[in-house]
Amino acid sequence: MNPAVLPSIVNVFRPDNLLLTALGVGAGILVGALPGLTATMAIALLVPFTFTMLPIHGLVLMGGIYCGAIFGGSFSAILINTPGTPSAIATTFDGYPMAKRGESYRAIITATISSVIGGLIGVLFLIFLSPPLSKASLKFGPPEFFWLTAFGLTIIATLSSKSMVKGLIGGAFGLLLSTIGIAPIEGSVRFSFGTVSLQNGIALIPALIGFFCIPEVLSMIEKKDTHYHVIPYKRQRKIITRVVARLLRRPFLLLRSAVIGTVVGIIPGAGGNIAALVSYNEAVRASKVPGTFGEGNPDGVTAAEASNNAEVSGSLIPLLTLGIPGAPPAAVLLGALLLQGMRPGIELFTTYGDITYTFIFSLVIANILMLPMGIYSGKMISRMITSIPVSVLAPFVIFLSIIGSYAISKNMFDVYVMLAFGVVGYIGRKAGFSPGPIVLGLILGRICEQGLVQAILMGRAAGSAWQIFFTRPLSLILIILTVFSIAWPLIARKPGGRRMRKR
Repeated sequence: MNPAVLPSIVNVFRPDNLLLTALGVGAGILVGALPGLTATMAIALLVPFTFTMLPIHGLVLMGGIYCGAIFGGSFSAILINTPGTPSAIATTFDGYPMAKRGESYRAIITATISSVIGGLIGVLFLIFLSPPLSKASLKFGPPEFFWLTAFGLTIIATLSSKSMVKGLIGGAFGLLLSTIGIAPIEGSVRFSFGTVSLQNGIALIPALIGFFCIPEVLSMIEKKDTHYHVIPYKRQRKIITRVVARLLRRPFLLLRSAVIGTVVGIIPGAGGNIAALVSYNEAVRASKVPGTFGEGNPDGVTAAEASNNAEVSGSLIPLLTLGIPGAPPAAVLLGALLLQGMRPGIELFTTYGDITYTFIFSLVIANILMLPMGIYSGKMISRMITSIPVSVLAPFVIFLSIIGSYAISKNMFDVYVMLAFGVVGYIGRKAGFSPGPIVLGLILGRICEQGLVQAILMGRAAGSAWQIFFTRPLSLILIILTVFSIAWPLIARKPGGRRMRKR
């Protein structure tokens, strides 16, 4: 057992860490419940403010927001048939029909308990799978890092967009942005156009805020006249006991959904929406009464919520071990780690073992805290969904975006970069481009370039500049995975592959 485990368990119960975890979960639930705001946006806004915090304080706060926001999306999905986050899309299928027939409280309780159990199962996988995978990262050299980043980029580009071509274009655009500034190996200055501020490249945090936050705000302003019909939220006696009893009679449903969520989360770029849809589809296939799904079957809510909350921890497994985010919010967390000088891999579990394990165990606390918060805050959240006007929310988010972009380097140029990328992200969204591939291209581009150039230099020294890329065992495995990830969208487009997406 890693010697940092026991001190980390004690550390996670320190009052400051508990308070930050609780604040993160509460804020995440509020963000997730508001249509238009996402977990990625909330974490991206928070990253600049964590720069002055201790690394562990920033991580537990962002971890709490990540968990809370994914769960919070279920409130608006159930009460107004509008998923607060993309991960809650499948929750609307049965959650809203339950609410329409007067069972909104039962649907919320089902979503809450399922989210907690699914999240805890996902954290267990994170605890036991991350250390051995991080040790395997020691075998990675420059060729493996090149193919690993290529693998991550192709999966993100193909799965984070409805169009494979647009996803790949977005990833390529992110790679192009990563080449701005001083080259990591030979030191030449590229694409700075005589601007001194661009010699260090595109600042990561302003880019994250620009791509993820500003388009959301502009979309909120565009839809400011949208009116939601909220289903009345009434508490029912003994409903918690009945929901728990029903879930205990279906342990395999919870376990299967959580495992699906974790596995899908490990696949870079898949995200909670895919995890929930796959889990929902399997719940329908395994049910004895499949015709009741879509008409208010609580098992549909259970499958969707257990899966998308397990996906949170699943997306952190490749992030902490290999530096490949499993979902857009995890990509922002990667930026936070790099900002603190912490590079994913074995170093996180050795040099920074106390911080890493405290962060992992804080996710256990975060998922447990979702239980009382979800049960007792439902009525308040149902009122809040329609009570906060866009005229208040949008300027506040823009204000935080500007302050956050400026705070890192105290440079107004970063604010201009953030605003420019915000406009680009908004136009791109209108054209069907997802910001996920662009940001991942920006984050992974330099690692990819460094691995490529170093591997070529190694190959030349060994007598063959290209043989080194195709003869090492780990490189061959990653090449196969890369080819498969590119081919998968073509497979999914076939009639059999589209069936699940249409459900």
